[in-house]
Amino acid sequence: MLQELLVAGLAAGSAGVVYVAAAARVVKQYERGVVFRLGRVVGEVRGPGFTTVVPFVDKLRKVNMQIVTMPVPAQEGITRDNVTVRVDAVVYFKVVDAADAIIKVEDYRFAVSQMAQTSLRSIIGKSDLDDLLSNREKLNQGLELMIDSPSIGWGVQIDRVEIKDVSLPETMKRSMARQAEADRERRARIINADAELQASKKLAEAAEQMSEQPAALQLRLLQTVVAVAAEKNSTLVLPFPVELLRFLERAQPQPPQPPPPPAVEQ
Repeated sequence: MLQELLVAGLAAGSAGVVYVAAAARVVKQYERGVVFRLGRVVGEVRGPGFTTVVPFVDKLRKVNMQIVTMPVPAQEGITRDNVTVRVDAVVYFKVVDAADAIIKVEDYRFAVSQMAQTSLRSIIGKSDLDDLLSNREKLNQGLELMIDSPSIGWGVQIDRVEIKDVSLPETMKRSMARQAEADRERRARIINADAELQASKKLAEAAEQMSEQPAALQLRLLQTVVAVAAEKNSTLVLPFPVELLRFLERAQPQPPQPPPPPAVEQ
């Protein structure tokens, strides 16, 4: 009799161990568990830690609550100003409601990916090329709103959307390079013309000052000679201004003029 009780106790203990092992579940810190009992969601979403379910009756689905980084494949489209481009992006999203992410959409990752591709093509058609190249922050915000609106009902929240790269045809790249080169050349010519204008005004002021003091012209000539001689040139060509000759001519003493002959009376 005692032996039969021991065997029954061991059998019951073994069954209990098997039951606990089959019912035990562990949910990680970054996960949430949704329990389905005969096809229906029961109870609250299970938090991280140890939990149990009814074996062979309940099914625990774990949902990752971490931020997911999903690359959006490059989409080719025509911008509003009729330029063919290829644009790729990256989407950062996370699950905020584990039950909705499982119940309301078949595969929330695939759904977000398809929505991102469709929205990216739509953004390309509504934007100009200059906006895609220089005003990406505004486009990122618009793209985020387009993806986030339907995903709210799926228990998914879009954290951020970034346009990674914009690929242009080679012909467009060459055209843009020529345009940039022409614009830089135009600005260089304007700067040179402005410098010439300012220099001419200063030279006119200097000429006006030298005209009041003729000796200043001679001093300027001597300074030019010193500057040229410092270059150790074997041949020195020195322009001689006519104004200096006139100054030297006025500086020489004039010889006395003979008195006029007396008038002869007739």
